[in-house]
Amino acid sequence: MNTNTSTASCDAMPTASAPRCEVSHGKRCECGFRAIKEPQRLLTVDDVARWLGKPKATLYTWRSRQVGPRGIRVGNALRYRRSEVERWLDEHTDDTTPRCGRRDEAEQAGDGITSQTLISRLGQVWLEAIISEGRLAPQTINRYEDSLRCAVLPALGSLRLREAARVSQLDQFLKTTAKGHPTKARHAKNVLGQMLAMAVRHDAIDANPIREVGRLRRNHTRPRALTAEQLTAVRAAIRRWQTPEPGKPGPRPSRDLADIVDLLLATGARIGEVLALRWSDIDLAAARPTVTFNGTLVYVKGRAIFRQEQTKTDAGYRTVTLPRFATDMLLRRKLDAVGNPHDAIFPSRRRTWLSPNNVRRQWRQARADTGLEWATPHTFRKTVATLLDREADTKTAAAQLGHASEQITTRHYVDKPHQAPDTADVLNMLGPNMPTT
Repeated sequence: MNTNTSTASCDAMPTASAPRCEVSHGKRCECGFRAIKEPQRLLTVDDVARWLGKPKATLYTWRSRQVGPRGIRVGNALRYRRSEVERWLDEHTDDTTPRCGRRDEAEQAGDGITSQTLISRLGQVWLEAIISEGRLAPQTINRYEDSLRCAVLPALGSLRLREAARVSQLDQFLKTTAKGHPTKARHAKNVLGQMLAMAVRHDAIDANPIREVGRLRRNHTRPRALTAEQLTAVRAAIRRWQTPEPGKPGPRPSRDLADIVDLLLATGARIGEVLALRWSDIDLAAARPTVTFNGTLVYVKGRAIFRQEQTKTDAGYRTVTLPRFATDMLLRRKLDAVGNPHDAIFPSRRRTWLSPNNVRRQWRQARADTGLEWATPHTFRKTVATLLDREADTKTAAAQLGHASEQITTRHYVDKPHQAPDTADVLNMLGPNMPTT
């Protein structure tokens, strides 16, 4: 017999109804039964939230993304083992091992990206890299920054790369975002794809998980052009809007909106291209007056509206011939023009570039209660494409709009159904008087 066994006495005898010894701490008592140690109390969500200093909502979010301490579902309640929370804390402590410590020091020194890098840090490094390359337009950088700040970082910014770079997690994040904001989800997918591609180049992950996520649903709407009757209604609505109303506060509406719409319809150009036109871009003395599009207006946060000295695409740099109604309008404006520092055809009241957003706002006011609430300045561009495709061909329409591909014009700008082949003679064989053999 082992004489070193620790024993104690208990007051309860083992019976059928009470087979458990009352002595605690796992000691063996004289009754012959080993005492059963009381189980460790499970922690509630409130307990863990206080322990980690995080809101309860964060714990539930972590659980849905499978990145926080592993919980236990007890009926309808969520519970945690203390040992599991301690294990999770150990895994997320920067200095738990010398290796992790070396990685963090390398990151702080700017030596590279590792699987321990936070997504927020990866986003910062990626932005700095694409800005330093200088190949992207400022407004594109601005759009990437907005997507990173408003979509990616709130959901994934606090995670390390090894935690976030999981296909299931990214797929769930993008599809959840796409339910209410499809465009926001597409932009976030683009940004994440480029960020994780950088991580692959730094050997922080083996493959880009964005390539494996499911496709996001894209709401494709049929191009819609204005009819001749609707164009008449458009011009009538603008005339009414420009008519001054006695007692109405604010500055008197100018003729700019009507003239801008005429030039949009005369050229099929983008609104930013039309508002960026200078008198030096117009040749009204030619036998066939022309206008050359060689820039566009852009907006970048922290800066005023400015003229970008190139069009949206290389194909957008083009010269188009002006129809008579546009030439007459420009000649009238030339006679009445007041000088401005930019030589702009459509300057603002302060002699600066006229903001496209201000023109869109004026158009929304003018079209109110006309049944044309669906029409935007881009609708005039689609109207031009549809007319040219019908009266000339798709190639002519694409060249007028400054498209590099006819497919873009056909898919997004031309309002017409696909033409099925003429099979009437063949299908006539299925009629009631079809021949019998």
